[in-house]
Amino acid sequence: MRRYQLAAAGEGFALELRQGPTPEPGPGQVRVRVRACSLNYRDLLVRQGRYGRRTEGLVPLSDGAGEVEAIGPGVQRVKPGDRVAGCFFQGWPQGPFTAPVMDTALGGARDGMLAEQVVLEEGGVILLPPHLDWAEGACLPCAGLTAWNALVTRGGLQPGATVLLQGTGGVSIFALQFAVALDARVILLSGSDAKLERGRALGAAQTINYRTIPDWEQEVWRLIEKRGVDHIVEVGGNLEKSLRCLAPGGHIAQVGVLGGGSGAANLFPLAMKNARLDGIYVGSRAHFEVMIRFLTERQLHPVIDRTFPFAQATEAYDHLASGSHFGKVVIEI
Repeated sequence: MRRYQLAAAGEGFALELRQGPTPEPGPGQVRVRVRACSLNYRDLLVRQGRYGRRTEGLVPLSDGAGEVEAIGPGVQRVKPGDRVAGCFFQGWPQGPFTAPVMDTALGGARDGMLAEQVVLEEGGVILLPPHLDWAEGACLPCAGLTAWNALVTRGGLQPGATVLLQGTGGVSIFALQFAVALDARVILLSGSDAKLERGRALGAAQTINYRTIPDWEQEVWRLIEKRGVDHIVEVGGNLEKSLRCLAPGGHIAQVGVLGGGSGAANLFPLAMKNARLDGIYVGSRAHFEVMIRFLTERQLHPVIDRTFPFAQATEAYDHLASGSHFGKVVIEI
């Protein structure tokens, strides 16, 4: 069985393809033959040693899909042959987020999915919708569920609401698809006119190039007729700008800091606007199951930018790091 592991190399870590024994599932566990994985910005941080978790020897990547090969004693939720995706948090079936849940994250606290075979918890897998292939299923666990919880579970998105999305990576494009499917009005930011054109094709009502319009928050305010936007999925480290164009009573889902942030933001406008700021760290299996039902009902397909073979995992990382992607980057196994 082949798997990638992180090995110290200079200031960061290299991907090394290593041979290992076939893992055997214990009680309450399943072995999955992985067919595809997808990458997230988090995976770049892990490889750079900036994620604050064990890195040396780690099997990376949280997101993957495949078929159940074997089950351990007592397993009842799935059977051999089932098509499944792994849950980002192996120990968060439902209920509130707790400190112990953090120690069950794949590709960080635990070995991840970039291997030919992995052992997961019975409660840490979910059946894939029939309309999705392996590569599409591999896109769901982190980016898809993060976008879903940001807008729907925690955001309570309603038809007719306005949504501001930053960039065209995995989370933002999933959020665009969800918002359009729920009849919301989307304003999309990107530094690429070509990407903005693709965003309009997916249903974005209005677009702004933040390179040609650096004061994009003022343009958002103008487009929305000085009422502000109802929901913002904050992925770029632009919290202060986001607060300026947020509507009274609005909602910001803080997902990431792709832009590195710009220092401490003045949060006073949050109180003045009686607004909400939610930190979003993926979600539980129960959240995942609700999202799967929605994807199935609407027959939505994740947007995949490019697919790499297993032997080119390093190239897949480099492609994600380049920022040239639109949607998800996938490794097929």
